[in-house]
Amino acid sequence: MKIGQGVIRLVLIAVVFILVNAIANRFYNHIDLTDDSRFSLTTPTKELLQKVNDPIYVKVLLEGEFPAGFTRLQQSTRDLLARYKSYLPQLVYEFQNPSKGTVDQINAVREELRKEGILPTTLRYGEGDQLTNKQIYPYAIFSLGSRQIVVNLLEEQVMGVPEEVVLNNAVSLLEYKFSDAIQKLTLQKKANIIFTAGKGELEREQTAHFEMQLREHYNTGRVNLDSMYQIPAEIDVVVVAKPRAPFNQKNQFVLDQYIMNGGKVIWLIDKLNVNVDSIARNNLYVPPVYEFGLEDLWFKYGFRIQPNLVLDLQSSTIPQVVGMAGDKPQMELIKWPYHVLSFSQSNHPIAKNLDRVNLFFPSTIDTLQTAVPIDKTILLTSSPYTRYQLAPVRLNFQILQEDFKSELFNKAPQNLAVLLEGNFESAFKNRLGGDMQQTLNQIGAPFVDRSPLTQQLVVSDGDIINNVLNVQEQTIFPLGYNKWERKTYRGNEAFMLNAVEYLLDDSNILTARAKEVRLRLLDKVKAKAEKTKWRFINIVLPLLLLLSFGFLFRFLRKRKYTI
Repeated sequence: MKIGQGVIRLVLIAVVFILVNAIANRFYNHIDLTDDSRFSLTTPTKELLQKVNDPIYVKVLLEGEFPAGFTRLQQSTRDLLARYKSYLPQLVYEFQNPSKGTVDQINAVREELRKEGILPTTLRYGEGDQLTNKQIYPYAIFSLGSRQIVVNLLEEQVMGVPEEVVLNNAVSLLEYKFSDAIQKLTLQKKANIIFTAGKGELEREQTAHFEMQLREHYNTGRVNLDSMYQIPAEIDVVVVAKPRAPFNQKNQFVLDQYIMNGGKVIWLIDKLNVNVDSIARNNLYVPPVYEFGLEDLWFKYGFRIQPNLVLDLQSSTIPQVVGMAGDKPQMELIKWPYHVLSFSQSNHPIAKNLDRVNLFFPSTIDTLQTAVPIDKTILLTSSPYTRYQLAPVRLNFQILQEDFKSELFNKAPQNLAVLLEGNFESAFKNRLGGDMQQTLNQIGAPFVDRSPLTQQLVVSDGDIINNVLNVQEQTIFPLGYNKWERKTYRGNEAFMLNAVEYLLDDSNILTARAKEVRLRLLDKVKAKAEKTKWRFINIVLPLLLLLSFGFLFRFLRKRKYTI
């Protein structure tokens, strides 16, 4: 009888364990006690997931054995998808290893991935005394029906930033990247983005790469303001990219009323007409100042672009002749302080964790007090080693022969990109002309003197979206490509795409980009110096405590039961 009861008890215990395990696998839950909420989803992400009705499939190509940093990225991805599934039960995900199988199988898989534009990353890490190279695919592929979005789990390696910090940034951005992918997969309608034309703005071939990136998820086009009396409400964002001619009062009124009706504008403005070629063609060049006719509008909206040029010791380079080798000139890349490298310190979702942004001949942006409160967020600045030159300024390459002394670059960081948010007041309030009222009557639109909550972005460099063309090969270089250094500053593209997403992000998904997972870095020097002590504490001390407890327990038990 007792044996039968014991068997029944064992069976019941086994059944309970099986049920608990099944429930645990079915329902994911946890308690997040971290001070930075690293194991919790943001509210916009939760709201997004609860609105999704269709099944979403995620394939993560990060299966296998990796060094500690990549193992953390792998596990963080797995944990995050489990949290997503708790809010979106129809989410299905799996981890795959593209480098597993026979040689033919691996080559076939890699070729298929290559056709989809998914290329491997070479991972270098030490194993004992050897350096190992391994090709990995740090990607997650989100699919909904026939639509698919590839998410790069890694961040670009930034010069001077330790690998563990880059990997930590990648972990911090996982939620934003996944939520952004799901949001774009489930969008029923593409937003409309137009570029203005007719005022000397950048041509199609100059913005081809930026527009190509935008067209993956948005509709783009061009419109001449001279042919319009009103920008349609269906236009979600207007981009004014490097104009070089004045805007007449009708153009100003059209833009103003578009903003007053909730429209969003990105101003990419060169205040002075200058580039490296214009200086090279002249021994001495005095760049003229552009007068756009938009200055009164900008003043009313809360900003002003100064007629100056910002110089920064943190800058990219241009080639210069430094000597002769026989009859051939010797060229060398020399820092050109007018080509500023802005390394954003902002925690705003648009600019956080960006690589450097390369700006050519930027100017200072002043923020102004307005009649109605407007929130102004500084997104990009120059470094603390800055100065500026007010127009009129004489430019030549003789400045490169000087020794750039830090004490001469003693101005505070200058504002180079500013986001403005609020209820803007019309620049035509109390000064609406009869012809403007007549135009409004013709199109059946009322005059609006104050906007709903909307946004504007101003950057004091029109070339931030100007891509380099290879005329001989008919190819377009990526946004941020520096033709002299032959390298790409990824911050240009990331900044502009983040800005567009922020302006169009009514669900606030981009706030997840500001989420920070703080990294507690190991002091390697101290760890090496104290390795014996910590080995003793972690290995020997627990064994000694266990043995002491055993001896004490045995002694007390023997003392208690010995007659």
